[in-house]
Amino acid sequence: MSEFLNHLDVHGIAELFLRIAAVFVCIIIHEVSHGYAAYRLGDPTAKDRHRLSLNPVRHIDPVGLLMMVVAGFGWAKPVPVNPKHFKNPKSGMAITALAGPLSNFVLAFFAALICNMLLGIGTAAGTSALLYWLFRFFTMLTALSIGLGIFNLIPFPPLDGYKILSAVLPEHLYFKLMQYERYGMLVLLALVFFGRFDRFLMAAIQFVWSAMMSASEFVNILMISLLG
Repeated sequence: MSEFLNHLDVHGIAELFLRIAAVFVCIIIHEVSHGYAAYRLGDPTAKDRHRLSLNPVRHIDPVGLLMMVVAGFGWAKPVPVNPKHFKNPKSGMAITALAGPLSNFVLAFFAALICNMLLGIGTAAGTSALLYWLFRFFTMLTALSIGLGIFNLIPFPPLDGYKILSAVLPEHLYFKLMQYERYGMLVLLALVFFGRFDRFLMAAIQFVWSAMMSASEFVNILMISLLG
């Protein structure tokens, strides 16, 4: 019995470390994509403040990180953006905001593709401890990337969806929303705490997960066919 409990502890610790590693990858890709999009559009603010770094410490919001580890969706420290540097400030903000969630969906697709490849290897050559943990990591990476991408598209401050929505709204509605933006984080935390997003998020994540796995399986089969 003690050996079984020890095995459970080791397994649980390994799962936790893999989950944290996957969270770091998701957050880094998400935030660097924001900063790089802004930089390409003419705003050097994120670059000047070292937010194009691969160092996760520069991007982590403690509460958002905890939510990512526990719930599978969350947020990171907002990337500083100065829209005055954009030729078209509203479209520049929308593109910069969209870059983060979009990068997570791209990451999720490639992680799902690797999952399907590992399944194929396991079927053909048999399973191993290394194969199992690699599969677990990329499964977590797929799910967490999807969760981060979908959650940040919710049109609620300070999430990316709100910034995208604000960028395409008429001026009078934009300035009206700006009056309430300061309360956004407190309201968002309350809504997350009371589980108001849970049903929507779980359904959306499951839908995108199924689509990603199906698409990646198709690509994997196509690649095998082309390579003979």
